[in-house]
Amino acid sequence: MRDLGAGFHYLLKGQRWVARHGKQYGFGLIPGLITLVLYVAALVALATWGEDFVSWATPFADDWSSPWQGLFRGFLTVVLFALALLLSVLTFTAVTLLIGQPFYENLSEKVDRDVSPDGTAPESGLPLWRELWISARDSLRIVVRAVLWAVLLFALGFIPVVGQTLIPVLGFFVTGFFLTEELTAVALQRRGVDLRARLTLLRSRKTLIWGFGTPLALAFVVPFVAVFLMPGAVAGATLMARELLGEETRDGEDESDEETVSDGLAT
Repeated sequence: MRDLGAGFHYLLKGQRWVARHGKQYGFGLIPGLITLVLYVAALVALATWGEDFVSWATPFADDWSSPWQGLFRGFLTVVLFALALLLSVLTFTAVTLLIGQPFYENLSEKVDRDVSPDGTAPESGLPLWRELWISARDSLRIVVRAVLWAVLLFALGFIPVVGQTLIPVLGFFVTGFFLTEELTAVALQRRGVDLRARLTLLRSRKTLIWGFGTPLALAFVVPFVAVFLMPGAVAGATLMARELLGEETRDGEDESDEETVSDGLAT
């Protein structure tokens, strides 16, 4: 339980960090807005032509009598749109991070410098194209894992009672884990930690990861919220990555808060 609270605390700390650094927050919004426009356009297109696509994909139902044809194709259309929404939640972070790699890399480095005792930040030493390639490759691997989980959970959702109670909760925990992997990858990749090592590291502190990622997954269900939380999520994930690696962190925010309280008491 303590790790769950600690994970959520890192999420809040990240949001507070970007709130104190308005310029970084503004730049961090740009990739999320671009991704949101792309996703909304795709979902609108699916809502407009999804029924036609289902009809094209199910020619065997052309001769079915009413109302079975309409019910069958209507059900498939709803399922298709529901899967698209689920995939949009699962992949939004990966696509946003890929589009905004230079923005979030810069933000993460500034967080590291701000909290590092010596004011430095680890650097990968790789050219930008190489970083983009590694990020895209690793994101694709994570998306494949996430999609497999999504299909499994969607199928389990048809189990009576359990499918409508336990499975949705489990789904948010799974989504939270993958969201956190994508977000911490910005800082960990810069430190030379590959995907397999990142997954091992995160699995060793599952409750911490769930405490950070599960509330974020719940918030990311609303696309506009996801856009505005992304910069702070990257900042918080960078702070959490430092703990996972056992790096010393100068918590200037808490120190400032303590000084303010002390000054107030003295007054």
